[in-house]
Amino acid sequence: MTADPLALHEHPLDVEDRPVVAPGRPVPWALDHKLARKLAAYVVASPGAEQVPIHTPLTGAVVAELPRSTPADVERAFAIARAAQKQWAKRSARERAKVFKRVAKIVLARQDEGLDIIQLENGKARIHAFDEISDAAINAAWCARKGPGILGESRHVGLVPILTKVREVHHPKGVVGMISPWNYPLVLTISDAVPALLAGNAVVLKPDSQTPFTALWAADVLAEAGLPEGLFTIVYGQGRIVGTEIINRADHVCFTGSTATGTRVAQQAAARLVSSSLELGGKNPVYVADDANLNRAAEGIIRDTFSNSGHACVSMERLYVHDKIAEKFLDTFLTKVKEMKLGSGLDYNSDFGSIASQSQLDLVEAHVNDAIEKGAIVLAGGKARPDIGPLFYEPTVLANVPETATCFAEETFGPVLSVYRVASDQEAIDACNDTDYGLNASVWATRRRGARIARGIEAGTVVVNEAYTVGWASVASPMGGRKQSGMGRRHGSAGILRFTESQSVAVQAVGLRVLLFRGGDFYSKAFTFLLRLSRATRFPWP
Repeated sequence: MTADPLALHEHPLDVEDRPVVAPGRPVPWALDHKLARKLAAYVVASPGAEQVPIHTPLTGAVVAELPRSTPADVERAFAIARAAQKQWAKRSARERAKVFKRVAKIVLARQDEGLDIIQLENGKARIHAFDEISDAAINAAWCARKGPGILGESRHVGLVPILTKVREVHHPKGVVGMISPWNYPLVLTISDAVPALLAGNAVVLKPDSQTPFTALWAADVLAEAGLPEGLFTIVYGQGRIVGTEIINRADHVCFTGSTATGTRVAQQAAARLVSSSLELGGKNPVYVADDANLNRAAEGIIRDTFSNSGHACVSMERLYVHDKIAEKFLDTFLTKVKEMKLGSGLDYNSDFGSIASQSQLDLVEAHVNDAIEKGAIVLAGGKARPDIGPLFYEPTVLANVPETATCFAEETFGPVLSVYRVASDQEAIDACNDTDYGLNASVWATRRRGARIARGIEAGTVVVNEAYTVGWASVASPMGGRKQSGMGRRHGSAGILRFTESQSVAVQAVGLRVLLFRGGDFYSKAFTFLLRLSRATRFPWP
């Protein structure tokens, strides 16, 4: 890495500087029994299946219980899905889209119910849970509006213009197997399932073991919108058992998670010559140039880094600041970080929620402690907050992180940002690209300069002068990773067409024998003449 460490603000937060605890309304830590039972019915599981308790990271209390699926249940789920998919594929894309037009309306109408479930299972602040609600509505509405056109037949120039008519047709893959993560349990269910279903597929989903009720709520929303039974089936269980069974049966695999696991998923799918789309890890960089609006940049980078408690593949973990404005920017930025409100209430009084699990908290603490032991300086945060909840950890900013520290190059996937100083735009670009990942990046500069810098960064998405939300939520544009951050794209036409098989249908009006009847010599000369004529006249021809 070419950037030098920042040696600024060489003092950790004092106790009085720590983020404020926000009060919240009294929380019913368990789901309503009637609702929990209704949602649990969407799990494909055998009678008498083992019941698994689901705990909230906010307090550790049991939210509800779910039956555990077995390999036999996965096989049954696929049989149900295949039977339903055959009938669903016979409908036109425009008819299928009618279901998803209703999804956006239902999600917004039932948002309080959905927000409570997301917060209880994941622990995030309510404002970040609302990001999931709004994204589900935006994605479903866009797919319903634009999807039929994307999936429609397209015409191409044939071998012999006018006489050769070629059409490109898109057929559904069949049954798509999806394995979704815990960090955005609604977004990463809806944003993949809706385009897959719209394309005429059925879906068998394994949600993360920690956040299944959010996916089950999505299934209930889809059912209310009119999705036929059997097209969206859910199995619940351990990834190494249930996930493996899904990959062994699916016609396309859609996975979001770590690079290490994604590599194994891709290998398992490839062994069957089955396609896969993967969104994996990131060590995302953000650069603040010397002509940036510093106050706006500080606010945006807080959202870019600490939204969703830092549990986002697209969140920032490396901050590069131009020498000329480093001191001034950090004064502004750190002041705002220290003002963030932590809280566990199911309301909008908090800026920052809980870490999602004990294992993730352990990883965050290990990364921060390792960096400190190797010489890093804590500029903000750096401590757990058990006074708020068992898994709370302060938004953390580090400086002087050495290359030997684990968090220098490895993804933390938590509320930890490392700060470095650079002397030029090119040094910033080189530093941003000095990573095995390439998912997302952010640049703060004047617009023309920012756009130029963005094009030099090796990432699937680069946002200029705003947090990642505007890139992610621009659903007409593809979203995905380069390098070790995955393959394939969600959103846009690519996000729909990945769930299809393309077919070319060429219909010839007059046979080529009219050129062949005088022999191969005449045939070759005739075609040579036509090719030269095409070049000279620029007539559209292959």
